[in-house]
Amino acid sequence: MLMPSPDQSQDIASAVSGLAPSLNLWQRTLRGAASCSGIGVHSGKKVTMKLLPAEPNSGIIFVRVDLKNGARATKATWDNVIDTKLCTVIGNTHGGSVATIEHLMAAIRAAGIDNAVIEIDGPEVPVMDGSSDPFVFLLEMAGIAEQDAPRREITILKPVEVKVDGRWARLVPDDAARFSFSINFDKTFIRKQTYDFTLTASGFKSEISRARTFGFFEEVDQLRKMGLALGGSLQNSIVIKDDAVMNEDGLRYSNEFVRHKLLDAIGDMALSGAPIRGHFQGNCSGHAMNNRLLRAVFADPSAWTLGA
Repeated sequence: MLMPSPDQSQDIASAVSGLAPSLNLWQRTLRGAASCSGIGVHSGKKVTMKLLPAEPNSGIIFVRVDLKNGARATKATWDNVIDTKLCTVIGNTHGGSVATIEHLMAAIRAAGIDNAVIEIDGPEVPVMDGSSDPFVFLLEMAGIAEQDAPRREITILKPVEVKVDGRWARLVPDDAARFSFSINFDKTFIRKQTYDFTLTASGFKSEISRARTFGFFEEVDQLRKMGLALGGSLQNSIVIKDDAVMNEDGLRYSNEFVRHKLLDAIGDMALSGAPIRGHFQGNCSGHAMNNRLLRAVFADPSAWTLGA
């Protein structure tokens, strides 16, 4: 695979400089292109994906190159989410869709990229190793270019919460882009885990990006009967059986499970259409609740403002 050139690496380091990506003044896109191939974790289908630059104010657009006409392009926004069973799926009114976008969207958000075209020749983003780390690498290969257009960000003005059966997600005002998450699998060795993280490009790469998706061995057969997890394996997921991790290499972090749930939340919140300045707090929430939270925020004009 190609590595970023010394000049590109210097540009990336200069661009992130340890600051939260939402604090940059100008919009950013990719400097060049990067591509990868892999298996969709749910579809089981091999897909090739290419990341490309895009014009200012265009946002993140997925293009299904295997489809025709209006079904091809779908913008990655909260109101285009059409399914949230075990992953986030976006779709358009012509029947086109792209599944499992959250790990890629988390990497894009952490890198502070506002505009990009993502060409893909199948129905699902490749799962790679089950984390965002391969996508961070792809973005580094492509490089980042600043654009001659001011960035606008969403500022949360008051708390907004959605809650179901003790699970909840909320956004509250904050001076930075901050994420807190709690999980509780009290009948397994995972038990309760919490993590608090202020979003920066460097912090995401070191603390969050390598956390992998996970599941339970006893649920695999049922998921596959539902048409899910058809491409899942020990190469792209942490699998738990008899209260132990089946993966030979073990965990990448002692609390990898909550870090991955936080990663998912970053990816889901990236569908807001602009960087959010505020504090996401999640307790056992998933893709469905994360999307419900964005819908609740944008349904209340007094809860947010959009400014440069």
